[in-house]
Amino acid sequence: MFNGIRKRVISMWFPRLASDRILRVRAVDGPFALTLKTDNANRLYCLNARADRQGLHRGMSYSDARAFCPDLQSAPADLLADTRFLHTLRRWAVRYCPWVGIEGDDGLVLDITGSAHLFAGEDRMLADIRQRLMRAGISVRLGLADTRGAAWALSHHGEGVGEPGNPLAALANLPVAALRLEQGTVTALQRLGLRTIGNIEETERAPLARRFGPALLRRLDQAMGRQPEEVSPLADPVHYGVRMTLPEPIGLVDDVTGVTERLLERLCAKLIRNEAGVRILNLTLYRVDQGAHTVELRLARPLCDVQRILSLFARGISEVDAGFGIDQMRLEAVEVAHLPPEQVSHVSSDRQNQLDDLISRIGTRIGLENVQRFLPVESHIPERAFAIVPAVLKSQPGGWAVERPRPVRLFPPEPIVGQGNLPPDSFRWRRMPFTTARRTGPERIAPEWWLDDDNWCAGIRDYWKVETWQGRRLWLFYTPQNPGWYVQGEFA
Repeated sequence: MFNGIRKRVISMWFPRLASDRILRVRAVDGPFALTLKTDNANRLYCLNARADRQGLHRGMSYSDARAFCPDLQSAPADLLADTRFLHTLRRWAVRYCPWVGIEGDDGLVLDITGSAHLFAGEDRMLADIRQRLMRAGISVRLGLADTRGAAWALSHHGEGVGEPGNPLAALANLPVAALRLEQGTVTALQRLGLRTIGNIEETERAPLARRFGPALLRRLDQAMGRQPEEVSPLADPVHYGVRMTLPEPIGLVDDVTGVTERLLERLCAKLIRNEAGVRILNLTLYRVDQGAHTVELRLARPLCDVQRILSLFARGISEVDAGFGIDQMRLEAVEVAHLPPEQVSHVSSDRQNQLDDLISRIGTRIGLENVQRFLPVESHIPERAFAIVPAVLKSQPGGWAVERPRPVRLFPPEPIVGQGNLPPDSFRWRRMPFTTARRTGPERIAPEWWLDDDNWCAGIRDYWKVETWQGRRLWLFYTPQNPGWYVQGEFA
């Protein structure tokens, strides 16, 4: 009780959250289930109503489900997408009350104390929630009671409204599983003949505490309102956007740069507080003639430094058509990444910062994805030992390392004349004669059988590093299964 207002809580349970998320976008006429690999077996994770009516159930192996229901349609589950969808529903539920929390991985809990009258009563509020969710193609079961535990029990095992001030009346006939107990505790209670919440409420507390510990009585007291259980709403994500309305229109580049700097100071202060850096920025300039111009800045690495970001904005701001003047500016961080604090000292070098800023400047002209670099790949095969990726991607620590050096230049194998399994003493390559001065090897590389590569289907290769009297350092290999010598690379 608070100021004469009794606490009321709604529990929303979405029994088919994952499948509803898929089917509301792509409808399926027939049994449908999402599958998830568990314990090295593909099992059913979430089913629609028609699959339930066919006798399928969650946790059933997919092969057994197909045997029972040959026309079953399926798709792999995406747990991360389901979590994002649940958080989207949480933001939607804020329209009913400000206190909305997440309940497990498929439910919400709302503290509607003092909010029901805005919807003409609790019944009207529940009807509105159900109607809107049904229109969106989302199955829901609702429970309303004085406590969070009682509301959860009603939504999962009864779906109803508890009488204010008397939770036992609504919970007495519900099974003991409605108290949110572990399955082992539920089974043990049923073996003792305690099958409903009413049975537990009528039993002496001391024997229950000795046998099942404090968890059972805590859940019972929470459901009955004897022990508080608060609803903890999730904090809204930080919004990295700032704006400024100008008293007089501006149009000079210096004025626009000055306002941008003030906006960056406010934005970067928020980024620093949250240990974050921005990767993509949008600066929108609104003109007095209702037109707008957006300057996008993509950074090679997350930044929260005002002056470095401002200098990278210079080119985009200089190309803006101010028209009759700009009276409002808005700066938004479109993509933000975690940026932990860094140790700085008087001996630190800013070469990396200069390189990142150069990549950012070039990227504003041709696109960051077109500035590329090489990264090592976990493969012994020379042609597969590297990948060309955007320069903004950094190599991971502890990446692929090759014990033997690799040539700077790599090209398709070119045959040369040679006999035996040792590099020839003299040979011709690209119409030039060469004499071997020193040879190092061999390094045997076998094909990767799990990859389909026509160039490596012939078998193993023995690689040699050959230094010639002519000054060229070549990378040769010999194929024992089909005797022959080839040149594939050249060292610096």
